[in-house]
Amino acid sequence: MNPELVLVLSNAPDELLAKRIAHDLVEEHLAACVNLGAPGLSMYMWQGQMEGTSEIPLTIKTTRARVPDVIHKIKSLHPYEVPEILVLPVIGGFEPYAVWVHEQTQAPAT
Repeated sequence: MNPELVLVLSNAPDELLAKRIAHDLVEEHLAACVNLGAPGLSMYMWQGQMEGTSEIPLTIKTTRARVPDVIHKIKSLHPYEVPEILVLPVIGGFEPYAVWVHEQTQAPAT
């Protein structure tokens, strides 16, 4: 398994923004694939207040090398002051899929 493969977890406040983030990440070769989950309720404390917000979860498949650009892209599109962006290592999986992710996240030749 390629140790450079990672999952980035994030979310969006609505489906339109979730699709925009996913589209931009894949089109710009920052991610091989982005899964949009079903809307769910996120409960959290923000500035001393309990918040409950419907959000669309995003699971982003990319490589460790692309993480800084993925974070920058999400932050540039996201309305939250502090969007959720978590990077998780992938410790196993189907090798041909890992190779495909690596190929899809290579910067296009100019």
